[in-house]
Amino acid sequence: MSQPVTISEERPHIVLHGDEGAIPVPLINAYSWTLGRGSENDIPLSDKCASRNHAMLQIVNDNNYFLIDLGSRNGSFVNGRRVTVPVSLKSGDRITIGETNLEFHCPESTTVPDTGAFQNEENTDVIATAMLHRRQLITVLVVDIRDFTKMTQQMDEHILSETIGTWFRRAGQIIDRYGSWVDKYIGDAVMTVWIHETEKSSDTVATQDMLKVYRALCELFEMSDELNQQFDLPFPLRVGAGINTGYAMVGQMGTSDHPDYTALGDTVNAAFRLESSTKQLGMDVAIGSATYSHTPYAAVLLPFKQYSVDLKGYSAPTITYAGTFKDLGTYIKKLG
Repeated sequence: MSQPVTISEERPHIVLHGDEGAIPVPLINAYSWTLGRGSENDIPLSDKCASRNHAMLQIVNDNNYFLIDLGSRNGSFVNGRRVTVPVSLKSGDRITIGETNLEFHCPESTTVPDTGAFQNEENTDVIATAMLHRRQLITVLVVDIRDFTKMTQQMDEHILSETIGTWFRRAGQIIDRYGSWVDKYIGDAVMTVWIHETEKSSDTVATQDMLKVYRALCELFEMSDELNQQFDLPFPLRVGAGINTGYAMVGQMGTSDHPDYTALGDTVNAAFRLESSTKQLGMDVAIGSATYSHTPYAAVLLPFKQYSVDLKGYSAPTITYAGTFKDLGTYIKKLG
């Protein structure tokens, strides 16, 4: 760990308590930071009781910080309570990871800090933060763990935390492999975004770009099913998904080497509503009509049925196409 630096109390940071004393660590230049024993983490911990990839801090909506356990063996704790789903942090919260104690500090009102906020005395070559906002064609995927509340009521807290943390960690790995990132961890769900590069004269999504979304979702389903064999669960772990394609304002923030993105707009909101609609339809996956139109050979090969659904917050019924994960797997196999 580097030498302690002086950090203004007005800036978001954590204070790491260890053998070297209280070390402040700034939370800058990104929307998320991983913590763990592995040297690849943004905040590496010299703690034999910490897992290699133990937990993650993430910003949601500019100034809401969450702690997410990534399936650690010994758990993550906030104010003495074990973290089972992403937990919202407030200034002064005490975090325990393995045998390491941390304190989270953040003013009540702040924007994402700039790179000039904190500079290590030993390293003043800080890469400038980039902030861009532009309208782009995207596909949003929302995946939700079914009956999570019921599961929390029937499971041992330690096993529940390890199960859900493992799910979050593997979900992130799968999504990264298919060229995207987890934009948000929201309770028992994840949201991810694919940005499509299109020609100025065309709004067509490339076939391979669209298939990445579906292949990622298939692997997320398969991974979720595998956890049923790995953990002793009271009932099978199941997931549901909503996919929507359209234009949204996409913001890029982070260093030039490691940019982070987030998307805002109706396209994003509709993806969440579509995921919710799968419950009333009794299906696993619901996709928007724009997504369907960009799906290669959808009318011939994708065995989804058309439905008209009332989405919360929308005045008129919405056309969606829905089906099962088995249907989606059949589609992927046909395309090879």
